[in-house]
Amino acid sequence: MSDINWLAVITSTIVFAVLGGAYFTAVGKPYKVALGNENRELPKPGPIFIVGPLISSLLVVITTATLLRALAIDTLGDGIVFGFVVSIGYLVAQTANIAINPNFPRPLLYTAINAPYFIVCTLAASAILTLWQ
Repeated sequence: MSDINWLAVITSTIVFAVLGGAYFTAVGKPYKVALGNENRELPKPGPIFIVGPLISSLLVVITTATLLRALAIDTLGDGIVFGFVVSIGYLVAQTANIAINPNFPRPLLYTAINAPYFIVCTLAASAILTLWQ
């Protein structure tokens, strides 16, 4: 953990937050449909809707940084491959797994909406963390 560039971790976490805010604002209507909330007015988001994703993103970025170091990934190309493997193999797969339950009326749509966000953010974080070692 002491070998991790914490400025790169903070920058990557900010990338997750900025992209998340922009992306989920842009896909608001389809996202509501995926959750079965298209005909319902949702309450105004509280602090947990900002702090929760920020902390979750920070944990993903720290884990990514730790794995990049442990696997001695130090080139941009290898970092990108790693980002694809982690985003698809862990984040997208786990999102699909979570969505496949009775509380998600459209699990495949939910996964399809979330997948690009996780892939792009993890690729960006992996690139930043690899370049800023």
